[in-house]
Amino acid sequence: MAIYDAPIHSLQGEPLDLHRFESKAMLVVNVASRCGLTPQYSGLESLQEQYAGRGFTVLGVPCNQFGEQEPGSAEEIESFCSTTYGVRFPMTEKLEVNGTGRHRLYAELTQVADAEGNAGDIQWNFEKFLVAPGGQPIVRFRPTVELSAPELVTAIEAVLPG
Repeated sequence: MAIYDAPIHSLQGEPLDLHRFESKAMLVVNVASRCGLTPQYSGLESLQEQYAGRGFTVLGVPCNQFGEQEPGSAEEIESFCSTTYGVRFPMTEKLEVNGTGRHRLYAELTQVADAEGNAGDIQWNFEKFLVAPGGQPIVRFRPTVELSAPELVTAIEAVLPG
């Protein structure tokens, strides 16, 4: 299954056609508003601003499966992200990333291994997956990897489509 074929909705509840990102490099991140890692929203927005013009997007995926750290409604999540961190990158509806309710997007992404060769379940909020243009998930970064980490920036720059 191509990741773009996974049916999904935007945070606003509208159908979100992931095919619109087919020509872009995409960093897919499960996010939460009440987590110690929540300040990573700033780094995600910085990456979006820095690389959007070169065929890149962040895709934020709210998830409440880790310590119930994303309990809000879609409206609350959107308001928090935009007013606190100036988030303008696309965000999906709240999804499950692990377990029997795992969304199809994450069924595909969790097959990708991290730098130590470990695939499988998401460990915590702010796990990051880099998807190359065309839809091939290529690398996974665990939650504590900073958005300015050389290995993450180098990986993004290596798959930019231009």
